[in-house]
Amino acid sequence: AKPAYATSSLVLGYALCSSLLAIINKYAITKFSYPGLLTALQYLTSVVGVWSLGKLGFLYHEPFNFQIAKKYAPAALVFYLAIFTNTHLLKHANVDTFIVFRSLTPLLVALADTTFRKQPCPSKLTFLSLVIILGGAVGYVMTDSGFTLTAYSWAVAYLITITTEMVYIKHMVTNLGLSTWGFVIYNNLLSLLMAPVFGVLTGEHLSVFRAIESRGQGWFELDAFVAVSLSCVFGVLISFFGFAARKAVSATAFTVTGVVNKFLTVAINVMIWDKHANAFGLVCLLFTLAGGILYQQSVKSKGSTPAHREAVANKGRGDDDEAEFDPEKQSLVSSPKDSDA
Repeated sequence: AKPAYATSSLVLGYALCSSLLAIINKYAITKFSYPGLLTALQYLTSVVGVWSLGKLGFLYHEPFNFQIAKKYAPAALVFYLAIFTNTHLLKHANVDTFIVFRSLTPLLVALADTTFRKQPCPSKLTFLSLVIILGGAVGYVMTDSGFTLTAYSWAVAYLITITTEMVYIKHMVTNLGLSTWGFVIYNNLLSLLMAPVFGVLTGEHLSVFRAIESRGQGWFELDAFVAVSLSCVFGVLISFFGFAARKAVSATAFTVTGVVNKFLTVAINVMIWDKHANAFGLVCLLFTLAGGILYQQSVKSKGSTPAHREAVANKGRGDDDEAEFDPEKQSLVSSPKDSDA
């Protein structure tokens, strides 16, 4: 198993990248109002970056295999839909709306883990911590402006897809036996192939063509280029930290990390936007953070790590998929060859 400090580093890296990427994406969408194209550029950067570093020997990833890609394709579709609804939610709603719906996911993921993946039921203390997180986030948003119909629709779609993505991709990470960078390649490459389809379905490609034609030679804007470039770089970083953290902790713990790291997003939101909650709303956010701390304590008090409990559960179920891959890569935590973290 990874040492505690290594697991903490992965979770911290994911939290920082997730918090900053949300802010950068919000800025990028403001300057570059094509969310589908923005995410496609992120996928492209991740694929080219990981492939190039692999060729240079700086990291390891498995060669592309069509049979593995077929097995992973449903998970990639769920991932793409989660990112797709996320970017449209950020485009149509404020950060507070995003936070409250993001905060609902730990409870739903815990329920889905128990129901579909046969994980142990959360303890009373763990369940209480999840309720505190949810209550704090709801209290925060209740002090802010109401939802629009468009924003609310995207929020519900995001809630459904992100909950499915958290549980289903955790299952794929456990059973496919790929390295961390291998998952990054498959996830981003398959998502990149889906991007043109969704671009046509949403009509975004027409907006892009019209913008290029109307601006002519002045289509390039430096501030938009910088915002998009930053979002692409952080897209690569969050791909690595996201998959590495998924392997190191349970699906619910990974989701709770995603909720708690929104504190940094909210802090910056207060500084740059005039639409935010009052002092009472900020107190509610402290309850959200307290719920995250309480969750970590409840996990430690059980005497075993989430990864260990899931490994035992997977062994007891005797998953058939594991027989098709190298047994040395079946642990939930990456070996040194699998990850440079």
